[in-house]
Amino acid sequence: MDAREKLFTEAQRRRIRLHDMWERISENGTIAAAVMVLAAVAAVVCANSDAAEAIHHVLMEPVHVGLGTHEVVLSLEVFVNDFLMAIFFLHVGIELKYEMTVGELRRPRQALLPMLAAIGGVVAPACIYAVFNKGGAMHGWAIPMATDIAFALGVLSLLGDRVPAGVRVFFSTLAIADDLVSIAAIAIFYGSTPDLFWLACAALVTAALFWLNKTQHFLLPPYLLLGLVLWVCLFKSGIHATLAGVIVAFAVPARSGIRLGNLNDWMDDYMPDMVERYDEDAHILAQPEFTEATLGAERVMHRVAPPLVRLERMIATPVNFIILPVFAFVNAQVRLVGVDPLALALDPVAMGTYFGMVLGKPLGIIGMTALMVRSGICDLPRGVSWGHIVGVGLLGGIGFTMSILIAGLAFPVEPAEVLAAKAAILLGSLTAAAIGMVYMRRVCGRAASTD
Repeated sequence: MDAREKLFTEAQRRRIRLHDMWERISENGTIAAAVMVLAAVAAVVCANSDAAEAIHHVLMEPVHVGLGTHEVVLSLEVFVNDFLMAIFFLHVGIELKYEMTVGELRRPRQALLPMLAAIGGVVAPACIYAVFNKGGAMHGWAIPMATDIAFALGVLSLLGDRVPAGVRVFFSTLAIADDLVSIAAIAIFYGSTPDLFWLACAALVTAALFWLNKTQHFLLPPYLLLGLVLWVCLFKSGIHATLAGVIVAFAVPARSGIRLGNLNDWMDDYMPDMVERYDEDAHILAQPEFTEATLGAERVMHRVAPPLVRLERMIATPVNFIILPVFAFVNAQVRLVGVDPLALALDPVAMGTYFGMVLGKPLGIIGMTALMVRSGICDLPRGVSWGHIVGVGLLGGIGFTMSILIAGLAFPVEPAEVLAAKAAILLGSLTAAAIGMVYMRRVCGRAASTD
């Protein structure tokens, strides 16, 4: 038994082990993706059952969001799509900031190829959608362009260690760049005409958030409170309020709240003195000097981890196991009762979305990668073959979360188009996941057998 385990009783150690096991489960992308898929399947089943009307009634129930007398009233469905998804975008923003600070996006040359591949994977699906919907529902052009980072990486993780590290890095960077483009598309093309007063208020709140960062405030509550105010301002302004999450993520400090270079010196001075104050024969309540010293150590150590890391740990599990499954259940309500399957399959929105995801994504990703490599502008990452690039392109067609969100924004008052888009998104994501998984299994297995 090591020194750490000796600090706790056997019952406490069991609880710690259970907590550690839960953390491993909650950090597993495959499990998180499976939960989201199960929620979507449950939604489709419920939408085509007698419970559909009751579920619709619940989703239309009003929800109050705000502080005191200042509140926003919206339906449960809008609350999920605008408020809860802002927390999801906060999580996406944290991942983006991490990659831009210490990840692949901080090395422009290494990140260039997957970022350009992501652009190809955006343009090609949009073009395919436009071909099918020329003169029709063109506003949905962005629906097939998004890759669901959680779902796609969850599928890739099923292959385990057979996938080379370079492929994972390439795909992760591509998916993150894809998210950036999707966020920009939502901000620019899928908001209503901005209300200048509320837009000015949002700008002021944003300035306040970055002022907190600039003046080195390392406590999370001020950022979260201003983030809620920013969400209200953006919601009132007409710009999609989920962008508040990304803004908050980029405002929260990624630096430690202390000078880490001096931490060892402080510990050498402080810890022995704190230990000397402890009297093992006295009750802990009778040792105020020792408890005050431990609180002082706790305050310092709490500041070691950057606020961005603390925030990510706070929201990661709720996002993966509550928010995304709830979003999937609310938005995958595809009711097919009484719908002509052939007419739905031949709907231009459905065809543009499906073929944009299943064909457009791989064509765009593979084509742009080939263009950059053949022209000598970029090189394939070490350990990544063209077979892997094809597999990444196929898996890039998994566009569940962002695509469903954009579908609702593209056709807010056109239920037939939303139904066609959502049905195609579900089928397209399933097709891309199945084909991509089978293909990558063969490519990675063949590569492993030749090593």
